[in-house]
Amino acid sequence: MQGYSPRLRRVSSFQGLLACLSIIGALMTPMGASGAQEGPRGKRYSNPLTIEIPTGGLVEICADPSVIHGQQRGDDYWYMFCTKDPLNDADRDASGALKFHNIPIFKSIDLVSWTYVGDVFSEVPSWGDPTSGLWAPEIQYSEGQYYLYYVMIDPVAEVSGEADCHFEPAIGVATSPSPTGPWIDRVTDSQPPRPVIELRRAGPGCNFYWTLDPEVITAGDGQKYIYYGSYFGGIEVRRLYPDGLAAMADTALPVAIPNRYENADVVQHDGYYYLFASATNCCNGPLTGYSVFAGRSQSPIGPFVDREGVSLLESRVGGTPVISLNGNRWVGPGHNTVFTDFSGQDWTIYHAIDRNDPYLSDPDPLRINKRHALLDPLDWIEGWPTVRGGKWASDRPQAGPAAQVGEESGYRTRLPLERQPGRPIERLSDEFDTLTLKPQWSWVREPGAGSYRLTGESFEFNTQAADLFVDSNDASVLTEVAPLGNYVVEARVRLDVPPEGCCFNYAQAGLVIYGDDDRFVKLTHVSLWETRQTEFAKELIPSLPDYPRYGNTVLGPPDEWTYLRIVKEGLHDARYTAYTSRDGVVWIRGGTWTHDLGPTPRIGLVSMGGSGFMASFDYLHVSRLRYALAPRPSQ
Repeated sequence: MQGYSPRLRRVSSFQGLLACLSIIGALMTPMGASGAQEGPRGKRYSNPLTIEIPTGGLVEICADPSVIHGQQRGDDYWYMFCTKDPLNDADRDASGALKFHNIPIFKSIDLVSWTYVGDVFSEVPSWGDPTSGLWAPEIQYSEGQYYLYYVMIDPVAEVSGEADCHFEPAIGVATSPSPTGPWIDRVTDSQPPRPVIELRRAGPGCNFYWTLDPEVITAGDGQKYIYYGSYFGGIEVRRLYPDGLAAMADTALPVAIPNRYENADVVQHDGYYYLFASATNCCNGPLTGYSVFAGRSQSPIGPFVDREGVSLLESRVGGTPVISLNGNRWVGPGHNTVFTDFSGQDWTIYHAIDRNDPYLSDPDPLRINKRHALLDPLDWIEGWPTVRGGKWASDRPQAGPAAQVGEESGYRTRLPLERQPGRPIERLSDEFDTLTLKPQWSWVREPGAGSYRLTGESFEFNTQAADLFVDSNDASVLTEVAPLGNYVVEARVRLDVPPEGCCFNYAQAGLVIYGDDDRFVKLTHVSLWETRQTEFAKELIPSLPDYPRYGNTVLGPPDEWTYLRIVKEGLHDARYTAYTSRDGVVWIRGGTWTHDLGPTPRIGLVSMGGSGFMASFDYLHVSRLRYALAPRPSQ
């Protein structure tokens, strides 16, 4: 049974007797023997984490969390630092304007119940503008003091070299003998101000790479490294000087290709360095598809490759999913931090959005996402990290971590059922082995003559300078009726965009489960800047004005031929889960969108986003869904 119900369950007298005998047997087991007693259990919890404000209310935004246990003798607390934001909807000044906290600080004794204890800075350090963002804190401890690395958005012209720019990030650092301060900003302390990572130019004027999301580790040889960067410019790593206050610019190396990842979090485990990184839009309200992926390397500077051996630097970009959408209320799980509790269990805290309550209240023109802090266990299955055994974000009561010495976590790994193709539905499947379309197919906006053909071996469909995106609904869709009930649809697709290079933006081909032009889910191989990715998108007619209509997540790397699979479960608010494969044998599960596609959804094929290329569909298979137990993992 997943989760925990507070209601009592009836048991037979015999079951009750067995339970009593089991408890007595446990109490009589001597300490140190097989089946030895565990220490006290950690506290149970439910997501989101409860964060109290001493003056009243709960914190509803704790984005980009970074966590550390108190390092000084006698400090048993855990501390969490988050990006500059209001604490909740009521956090306003006398004029009604939202208050923005310059890196809020929270503390907890049990990792479950937290309290707001103040901000790192009372005002923005002087090397930034008064309204500058202070983002993505990274907390470290070294040689008797705490180091807090952070992103400064819009430094003053003295640092940036430009006036009146609006997005020019650099990385600073502050130090303190205590996690609650007082904090001394070390960039302001130096004259002239010297960021840890300076602004990185991409071109003249206000054109800077996104120097975001610092992550600092100490390697096995004692060398400190700092990782930084985001979509524009990719993720890099540099060596830090021993004092931790500046990085060696000439040691910079890329570790992830631009336009795929941000927020590096690096964990050392079983002889590898694992690079966790987040992908897609962090802040798209109820359609946020933000997700975390991993690659690993035996060196802190890479190259980092995923479970299939695909590098995070390749154009057909690698990355093994760690957490993505799972169909419950939490969307956009990302920007995570990893730590180990006192029983040896790994955990991750990350932010996510409740799709039923995504924003601070209207009519707030900023449309600020409520990025709550969530906690879940991190498992290592066959050498790869996954949250909660692959079940991902929890939304029911869970066994909590061992937050103090002598405690034991009650968490035990339970794997989700595997979703697999079952009995084929022959009347809806097609090997594309004829020279004309079979009768089950019909077009939404049939394309012009010569733009598609059947060769007897495949269905070839030229990419169109057309799309299915918000109000741009001019792409052709080849459709057939979708079966009732649960099903699996799968296709093998080749998109002949060059495997490397820029830019063939938005050229794509793949599968659509289509209600109409404004209600669908779509799984395609797509070309984005210098990358080739697999995108799983959702479009809808929003229930409220100004809410987003289109959201996307991404999953496994494509190949010359890419296998795409969508699993549909449920009825009206059905769950659609995406899978990809490079060989048709090893499948990578991605996110789950929930959607109501109306009474007569159809299965469709698309080839669109830009002209000049061709998609080849080798087959389309439709089958019933079957469930299978996942094999017992080797840790």
